[in-house]
Amino acid sequence: MRSARLWAGLLGVDKAVVERVEFDEDEGVVVVSVRPGRGQRRRCGVCRRRCAGYDQGEGRRRWRALDLGTIRAFVEADAPRVSCLVHGVVVAAVPWARHGAGHTLAFDQTVAWLATVCSKSAVTQLMRIAWRTVGAVVARVWADTAGRVDLLAGLRRIGIDEISYRKGHKYLLVVVDHDTGRLVWVGKGRDQAGLTAFFTLLGPRRCAQLTHISSDSARWMNEVIATHCPQAIRAADPYHVVTWATEALDEQRRIAWNAVRGETRGRSRNRSATGVTKTLKDARWALWKNPEHLTDRQREQLAWIAKTNPALHRAWALKEGLRTVFAIARRSPTEAVEALDRWISWARRCRLPQFVRLAQRVVRNRDAIVASIEHRLSNALVESMNTKIRLIVRRAFGFHSAEAIIALAMLSLSGYRPVLPR
Repeated sequence: MRSARLWAGLLGVDKAVVERVEFDEDEGVVVVSVRPGRGQRRRCGVCRRRCAGYDQGEGRRRWRALDLGTIRAFVEADAPRVSCLVHGVVVAAVPWARHGAGHTLAFDQTVAWLATVCSKSAVTQLMRIAWRTVGAVVARVWADTAGRVDLLAGLRRIGIDEISYRKGHKYLLVVVDHDTGRLVWVGKGRDQAGLTAFFTLLGPRRCAQLTHISSDSARWMNEVIATHCPQAIRAADPYHVVTWATEALDEQRRIAWNAVRGETRGRSRNRSATGVTKTLKDARWALWKNPEHLTDRQREQLAWIAKTNPALHRAWALKEGLRTVFAIARRSPTEAVEALDRWISWARRCRLPQFVRLAQRVVRNRDAIVASIEHRLSNALVESMNTKIRLIVRRAFGFHSAEAIIALAMLSLSGYRPVLPR
């Protein structure tokens, strides 16, 4: 009896009776024969309800257990089938493994914990399994975890963003709780259907409880939010707003570069025109960077642009003006809103088509931009979460499904990270 309890403890087999232990010399593994304990027999593998027996199934089967040092171990038991009133004829549940799994609960938990803290090669070599198997284990553990907790309870302020996880326009939608800093939901796609799936899962009652939503102000995203959460204050992420200005600036730089390049083609022997083309091409970093981070050479490039290309320098000043609006917001939201309106007026009459269109875009999203200023809300937390997800995606390179990547991200960042057995 003492030996049976010892083996049950070594293998992490609870609520089961150890019958015998054998060493398979052909395969070099330890095989422990067990049977479910009293009260654990004839239960549905899906819902765990007591059911009537159906037949003996396909005989005995094995579950991979945690290794005993350098020797692999397996749990072996009968696998009868039962007749469930809800799920029909299914294999009976066993207390040491999940339904349909080929590994014990302790093995699954250890693999899931390792996947959240180790590299791909470390997990596969230590546990002696394939990376595809790691993905299946992670998905099982997360499905079990998500079934026990309500990640969407108590949401008030959320941030929404998308992230690319694979080439070929493969995207994930990410939702983060601003109050707790937790990742609460990840879904496939970057469209209205994907975001609608989140709000459908959230339900009308909890959608009505949302007070603030931050996002990148994509039109399709705003339409879905307005449909499901019309009462929520929508805040435009300042980083994305400044990115609009950076894109308009770069478009103006390309126009200036193409104009000079056209002159160079007409006067191919003019070395000064060729030098101007190269200088404009190299000046893009000076135009993009914040003034406080410029090197001495980049400051010289900006001074040269101010003298030789006033339109491009005006575009740079407009970009910096919009960035300054959000810098002022840290000190005084009221002054920042006034600065935003002055910037819109300036951009409208700047005679640069790219920034005239940008001013129109800012006007369309003015309420969301003002909300981000007044409520000091941005997508910085979501962007930080995206960086962590990118690292997870890189570590999970080789997963053949988005579901496995989503499960690993949720296990790592939702606040319910797996713990080692016992």
